[in-house]
Order: sequence, then C-alpha cells, then structure tokens
Amino acid sequence: MKSMLVTVLGLINLSSAASTEVSGAPFPVVTVTVIGQEDQGAKQPQAVVDEEGRIFVTFGVKDTIRCATSTDEGKTFQATTVGSAGKLALGMRRGPRIAVAGGTLVVSAIVGATGNGRDGDLLAWRSTDQAKTWTGPTRVNSVDGSAREGLHGMAGGPDGSIYSVWLDLRSKKTELYGARSVDGGLTWEADRLIYRSPDGSICECCHPSVCIAPDGTLHVMWRNSLNSARDLYALSSKDGGKTFNAAEKLGQESWSLKACPMDGGAIAVGPANKVETIWMREGAIFEARPGQPERKLGPGFQGWVAYGSAGPFAAWLGQRSGPLMIQIPTESKPFVLANEAGSPMVTSSPNGRDPIVVVWEAKPEAGGILAAVLSPAQEQQAPVPKIKK
Repeated sequence: MKSMLVTVLGLINLSSAASTEVSGAPFPVVTVTVIGQEDQGAKQPQAVVDEEGRIFVTFGVKDTIRCATSTDEGKTFQATTVGSAGKLALGMRRGPRIAVAGGTLVVSAIVGATGNGRDGDLLAWRSTDQAKTWTGPTRVNSVDGSAREGLHGMAGGPDGSIYSVWLDLRSKKTELYGARSVDGGLTWEADRLIYRSPDGSICECCHPSVCIAPDGTLHVMWRNSLNSARDLYALSSKDGGKTFNAAEKLGQESWSLKACPMDGGAIAVGPANKVETIWMREGAIFEARPGQPERKLGPGFQGWVAYGSAGPFAAWLGQRSGPLMIQIPTESKPFVLANEAGSPMVTSSPNGRDPIVVVWEAKPEAGGILAAVLSPAQEQQAPVPKIKK
C-alpha cells in the first residue's frame, strides 16, 4: 500500500481549535474543530485544485458567496468575497460551485430576489488573478426564474471550457438543462435541454453532476423519475453539449419510491477517461461505472467521488450529519475522517493528480468549513500539524 498522510485544516478565521487523532485510518489523521468569526455559519463547501496545485474552496455565508485559497498545499487559507446578488440558494447540496478553466476560476450559484424556491437564476462570477478579485455576475439560464429549484453542477475541461447543468422549471416540469462557456465564464452559449423524462419530471430535489474527461467528453449524471423509480442515470456528449447519447441507468437494482430522496451523488472521470459514479439507494452508498455492476460501499448518504493518481477516492456520510467516511483505492474498507460532518465533497487536480482535497461542513455547534488535504507521505515536507487549544 502507498503510505499517505492527511492534513486537516480550517478555512476560516481561527478563534479556537481542538485536534483529535482518528483511529482506523490507514495513515495518520488529525481532525480540527474550527470556530470562525467572519464566516460563522458557512455552508455547502465546494473545492477545486488548479494545475499549479493551488486549492480553492467556495461556500455560502447567508446570502454571500466566499472563496478561500491555499497556495501552500492546504497549510493556510485566505478568503475573499465572490459576490452577493440576492437570496442565495443554500442547503441540501444547494450552494455555489467552482471550476477552473486554464488560468480562470469560475464560481456559480443560484440566486433570486425572494429565494426559497419562488425565483432563482444561475449566475456566474470569474477571477483571473487566483481568486483575489472577482467580476460578474453573468446569467447562465435564458428564462427568468427557471433555475429556482436551486440545484446545479459545474465542471471545467482541458480545453478551457466550462459546462454547467441545472434542474430547470421553465416548462413547469423538472428537466435537465445545460450551458457551455468557452471564454472562462465571461459569456455563455445558449442553454439546451439535456434530458426530459418520458414520465414528466426528473427527480425534483436531487442535484445533478457533471465532469469533463481529458479527451473532452462531457459526462452528466442525475436522479431520474421513471417508471415509479428514482434511479441514477448518466449520458455523455462528444461535441461540447450540442448532442448527447441515450440516457443510461446506473447499477443493476432499482429503487421504487414516490418521493425525492434529496441525494444526487456525484460523477468523476480519471486520466484514462474512466468514469466513476457514486450515489445513494435506500440508505446505502454505491459506486458504479456506466455499463458495469454496482459496488456497495456501506450505509450512508451524500456521496462524492474524485480521481487521484491511485484511482477513485470516495467520501460520504455514514449517517446524516456524520460521520464522514473516506474510501481510498488502496484499501478495502473505509475509515472515519470526522465524527460529525455535513455536505462532504472530494476533488483532485486536473488529470487526476494529487493532492486529493476533502471539504465538509463542521458540526453544527462549531460552524464553518473544514478541509482535509491528502498527499503521498514521501512528498510531505513536514509532519501532520496538531493544532492545540
């Protein structure tokens, strides 16, 4: 097994912290509880790593979108304000998304004048100076209020393009729409219908996911509502989202359900264009590649997956509001990274290189966002830091 270390750090202003060793991990792990001041109550973190190894984490604080940056492999973070344009959709995987396109960062979010599902448009901000300053927003969806469900995904591609997908209500049914930017989020092409369920609406409250392969293939995943089942489906496009192949159900089994489970899962692609998906069915987490059998990882919710140099890394909640489970490709069983957590997400640098970065909401009484940076032990320049009270 390739030995690894994990450094867990807070993203927000540190007023008090306590570190604890986590048993059961295949490498040293330290968890840090952080209480912030300016970003107290921060929610829904999303992270991206650029080609230089810089880590960027966006999150929402009430109606403000923030972005924290680390240029030293997660040892320290500095946060800036991306923007605020109204009532920010936040909670249950609603919240900002972040992607990198060459030297440009793009942050997107769904914002409305009144919010709470009554209105909402998908807006995008961009930064060309590593998140120091931001411009925008630019609207992505073409029909006023059509993104009001507040659920979307976004990814950057190797050619510098950005693609966004969202649940759209312009036809008064929940449909999957998407749009592409080829200039780093400055402008967006006309949005397009990606998928419409033959039964009317796709699953109404599960966020969609998107990723772009090294060869430029666009992959999209969402939870469908079809034949009285709430299963995950995926499709792909080789022409930047102009056309898509037929939708394909993921996994062998089916989940008959007359309600939305509010759990969308995630899709990722590796250096060899291999696609990996993670999702929940009946309180259990599964991984699956399109066209291949599913693999059960264990009980849980809110799964996320990313490719590293060793393969796919998965993160999920063993129960709602924690514990945070991590499955690495060199181990057969997961381990607990944090005893209490919410809304975990895992990401890697372009083309699946290390480091692997995990971000999540701290336990409710602590508030704020936490991050874990995984990298090969032999590449670590210093031991895992322990933050003392």
